[in-house]
Amino acid sequence: MRTALSAACLLLPAITYAADLIPVEDFARRPQISDPTLSPDGLHIAVRMDDYDNHNHAVMVYNVTDMQKPISMLRMPKFEIPLDIIWVSPTRLVVQKGKENGSLDKPAFYGEVLATDLDGKHVDYIYGYDNLGTRATTRSGDKGWGYIVGRPRPSNGHVYMETESWDNKGHYALYDVDAVKNSRRLIGDISVSGMSFMVGNDGEVHYAYGTNDNFDFVAYRRQNGAWAPLDTSKDYRSFAPLANTPDQKRVYAFYSREGGPMSLVEQDEDGGNRKVLAQDSFSNIRSIEWTPMPRQPFATILDTGIPKANYIDPGLPAAKLHMALSQAFRGYVRFINYSEDGGQLLFSVSSDRDPGTYYLLDTKTNKVNKLFTSHPWIDPARMAERRPLRFKASDGMELEAILTIPPGRGEANLPMVLLPHGGPHGINDDWFYDRDAQFLASRGYLVLQVNYRGSDGRGRNFTEDGYLKWGTRIQQDLIDGVKWAIAENYADPKRVCVYGASFGGYSAMMTTIRAPDMFKCAVGYAGVYDLAMMYKKGDVREEKTGRSYLRAVIGKDDADLVANSPDKLADKISVPVLFVHGEDDVRAPFAQAKAMRAAMDAAHKPYEWLSKPGEGHGFYDEKNIVEFYKTLQVFLDKHIGNSPNTASN
Repeated sequence: MRTALSAACLLLPAITYAADLIPVEDFARRPQISDPTLSPDGLHIAVRMDDYDNHNHAVMVYNVTDMQKPISMLRMPKFEIPLDIIWVSPTRLVVQKGKENGSLDKPAFYGEVLATDLDGKHVDYIYGYDNLGTRATTRSGDKGWGYIVGRPRPSNGHVYMETESWDNKGHYALYDVDAVKNSRRLIGDISVSGMSFMVGNDGEVHYAYGTNDNFDFVAYRRQNGAWAPLDTSKDYRSFAPLANTPDQKRVYAFYSREGGPMSLVEQDEDGGNRKVLAQDSFSNIRSIEWTPMPRQPFATILDTGIPKANYIDPGLPAAKLHMALSQAFRGYVRFINYSEDGGQLLFSVSSDRDPGTYYLLDTKTNKVNKLFTSHPWIDPARMAERRPLRFKASDGMELEAILTIPPGRGEANLPMVLLPHGGPHGINDDWFYDRDAQFLASRGYLVLQVNYRGSDGRGRNFTEDGYLKWGTRIQQDLIDGVKWAIAENYADPKRVCVYGASFGGYSAMMTTIRAPDMFKCAVGYAGVYDLAMMYKKGDVREEKTGRSYLRAVIGKDDADLVANSPDKLADKISVPVLFVHGEDDVRAPFAQAKAMRAAMDAAHKPYEWLSKPGEGHGFYDEKNIVEFYKTLQVFLDKHIGNSPNTASN
């Protein structure tokens, strides 16, 4: 009896602590309402509505004075989602259809485009294989993909749409589409893969730019009805034209002459009289805040650090308004869109601890109305601080690290999880709310994220520094980040694990191989483990520039692919491992996980396993996400022992 009583007494503090934990389900839930956009007359809000349990999605339209009851609902076909909602007039919207294949993938556009009146009537396909809608007789079905790339300002019922036909891949056509009459006018085309377009204020195409079949950046300017190539080897190493200036004589663009961080410039369309509006030696310009019409940029924020508005012209009324709102709200204020008369402003406030709340401001009375919170079940006061810092890698390169610091645990000698991001290219970690990091911090773990070479956010050269170095320099950057966190006394060197998803799952295995004494455990989620297999299985190789991308970033040398593939190095893994994978993953096919499992078996290495049928690149079903998080929590607690009795939560 004494032994039993003593054990019970010992468990009491653990049970009390565990009961106070934020439920795992809170981190698995996704918002039901998102992506609001304000109508041109400022009278209505359109939003995306998601019922994930039943795979039902819709566009909902509300009066701005009543966000409780929608005035209309456009239901999407089962499993399809409204990825982009665009007001083309005060009474008509255009919707781009898409699908989410997994929690780690960016949603994929179907290439089909709908139009609808705000009351849900007169629904038409303005691009799509199905010839449906009230004006279906005006055209036949489309055999290809269509994507909206912009719209005229002020709105006139039109959008600009880029298309690619199934039987002429690599040839892109750009149309001015009347979304009311369901008619099109060709305004440009080009036979170069991977192109994006910029349409000027005059409604004509001015630029085409992007990555071609060889995975090289190219850019063209439209002159006298033909495409003139820009010199991307020298003056235009990176270039993304955005819009004409209000006087229509010049253009705003993201620009880098030599491949360093992208700046915001204003220039003549031929590249002359270039004026830098915002730049940073370490970071890309992340995003722009725009005035109401006639639109011009008034502020920028960087891709690294804690977001802070850098005002181009602090005297502009929009800049003064942004300053006032930034002082009134905690977090970063982002202007989403204005009504065309400037009288109404839709904006959001978000932070490292708040996924986002949306507001409507009457600019004449300065009255602010709260519309909705994207994750009302998340209490920002209970979330963890995310702190961007910098450190020097072993070769002297300065890198950014983001630490998520568990509340109430101090800042020294903490159990730590290294959380490498996916990609690895075109993606970077930032300061804003991160579900994985907040979940781990809520369980008492310090979380380290490193924007290693190859990451986005610091210019083309920095990204390309990671090419052909997936298993070498990138992993060393991650290892150097752990060494830095230990040297700064943030992390307990005896309690460090690594967990990553997609490319992060690859890194979870490779870091333990490269630094076998540094980690106590590793978790690979939807990971790539056999580089050569990427040429044979998975959707990366099937994309327009997929094979040239693979040749550029991992190479074709068989010996190098073997030397940097975890499944070929399983005998070097000496820590407990957990593998998690969706059995219907098309990005990192289930064959990747099975190859890693077979290699671990052959090397007589123990591991834990969680796979789910019907799941893609990352678990999508909330029940499966909850199970994964609980499994992850128990696994980490077992090996770097942190929160007590968490198996019951």
